[in-house]
Amino acid sequence: MSNPLLDTSSLPRFAEIAPEHVLPALEHLISAHRDRLDELLDNATDPDFDSLVLPIEDMEHELSRVWSPVSHLQGVLGSPEWREVYNAALPILTEYGTELSQNVRLQQAYARVDSRLPTDSSEARRNAVAHALREFRLAGVDLPDQEKARFREIMQSLAAIQADFDHNIQDASDAWALPVDDVAELEGLSAQVLQRAVAEAAKRGREGWLLTLDFPTYHAVMTHAENRGLRETFYQGWVTRASDQGANDEWDNSTNIDKILALRHEAAKLVGFDSYADYSLATKMAESSGQVIGFLRDLAAHSRPAAEAELAELREFAGMTVEPWDLSFLLEKLKQHKHSISNEVLRQYFPAETVMSGLFELASRLYGVSFSRDPGIVTWHEDARYYRVHDPDGDEVGGFYTDLFARSGKRTGAWVDDCVNRKNLDGAMTQPVGFLVCNFSPPDEGGRSLLTHNDVVTVFHEFGHMLHHLLTRIDYPSIAGINGVPWDAVELPSQFMENFAWSYEVLERCSAHAETGEPLPQDLFERLEESRHTGAALAIMRQIELALFDMRLHTEYDPAAPGAALALLAEVRDEVSLVRHPDYNRLPQAFSHIFAGGYAAGYYSYKWAEVLAADAFAAFEENGIFDAETAARFRREILEIGGSRDFMQAYVDFRGRKPTIDALLRQSGILAA
Repeated sequence: MSNPLLDTSSLPRFAEIAPEHVLPALEHLISAHRDRLDELLDNATDPDFDSLVLPIEDMEHELSRVWSPVSHLQGVLGSPEWREVYNAALPILTEYGTELSQNVRLQQAYARVDSRLPTDSSEARRNAVAHALREFRLAGVDLPDQEKARFREIMQSLAAIQADFDHNIQDASDAWALPVDDVAELEGLSAQVLQRAVAEAAKRGREGWLLTLDFPTYHAVMTHAENRGLRETFYQGWVTRASDQGANDEWDNSTNIDKILALRHEAAKLVGFDSYADYSLATKMAESSGQVIGFLRDLAAHSRPAAEAELAELREFAGMTVEPWDLSFLLEKLKQHKHSISNEVLRQYFPAETVMSGLFELASRLYGVSFSRDPGIVTWHEDARYYRVHDPDGDEVGGFYTDLFARSGKRTGAWVDDCVNRKNLDGAMTQPVGFLVCNFSPPDEGGRSLLTHNDVVTVFHEFGHMLHHLLTRIDYPSIAGINGVPWDAVELPSQFMENFAWSYEVLERCSAHAETGEPLPQDLFERLEESRHTGAALAIMRQIELALFDMRLHTEYDPAAPGAALALLAEVRDEVSLVRHPDYNRLPQAFSHIFAGGYAAGYYSYKWAEVLAADAFAAFEENGIFDAETAARFRREILEIGGSRDFMQAYVDFRGRKPTIDALLRQSGILAA
């Protein structure tokens, strides 16, 4: 069959892949896999790891390689054609995935393999089998046929509704625009933002300036716009996206939220859990929703006094009531006042190219790997690039694509996803390849994209995920890299990397002034470092608000009382929020992490993993942040293991003890250093 998606012998053929290739490729491959599976099971009278698990791993790896570029392209291109075929493919893929997880013969074969694993089998082999058996259980493999069928229906419905949820946010964001005729209304915004606004206006046949709701513009307005009314307008546009308060009812996610919660609850009950939160936690480090809620409330108790002090300082500084649309702006002004520092001054020192070069140098210093751009690799857009990654001995260990800049139709946010997972099942190594995507301000007329320090932290974060994917030493795709890692540990490598964005020795190599080429001055860095704790406790309380809402929503859901999300959010805010949000705020309707992403009953993972990350980085601070032995141990015990080991035990093997909350509190300025 001549279809570029089915060619998994090399990197995706992006110049040739088109929407019309997707459904034929999936249908062909899934049909072939069904036949292969039947053959395996028919001959599996006495299955072992090599005869059963390895072929299954190989098939799953092949399917992932076909689907990953499809999922990626609909996110970074966002054309109607790609969206349509993506939505059409999801039910096919979901049906097949659930079919596998509910296959009794396959489950029994895995159980037989598990019972026959030699005593000297590797921990990786044992965990690959254990994870598979867990997935069978979570998919209801033992349910009666009618209930199994209902579970499959639920999974298909969820996939479609969650995709629609995300599309509504994107469409609502892309449709929002604010024309401005008087540049005086835009005081405080950088020349780069103003140039983009002029270009957007011209693109739509207007004069003047046109501001959109892409994240770089939104963030710039909320942080720097002197016009308080403009900030409130943007805030309202942002928090009413895809809601009943937005401009277009067609994109209102309110009904989608009710449907998603109801279906998740039903699925969890079908397979024996009291709530979707319990179902979600079956694959995480945290043992119960009560433990998570207790962790969040304990963190809130430690953080609240500092957050209240920060807010009081802001109010005194501003001489007025602080509204949600004032927070970022006033915190930036306070930083300037106390530390003589601003994002716009800092931005001049961080051209995207220089930041990436310094980031590569950091990874090389820590782990010995090197990076080289390959301009010959075909990508999906002129902004995208491909890099090869080599170990110190010159052997290639993988590669990754970058796509760093915002554009119309592209999904908002920043993320890393797999393109190819590591596989070594038959002596033929397949190296890992990933996608690193951000939405930074596009290059200006001079071809330069200047990043804020917050942007620098973001790309360090995502690069941590990428290193986790690339540096794995596990040969079985299901537990290699990020796969099989407890969700509340996945953010450890990423949040750990953020800490290096606060090291002068690192930033010196990540910076070069846009005009002079000079690196970040020591005194400017010292002022940046002094400003680090400005608003830190308020930021922690904000994350606790989101995490507590998510966990309680999925723990306390009552099918007899739909539409309770906003009421619960108000209750959570009464408990932990220090700044009151207006009644029109519709945070849940655009909360894609929990309603369209993988963070349902898992948003707490950011703070949970941040505790791990701060504690881990403290080991580097104790020994020197570039200490070779500490870095080698972190690579060996954390980055290389994938899902092959108990993660807490792996962490203890790295750190010598279990993590404590103290490092995070010190890092946030809540405890004295």
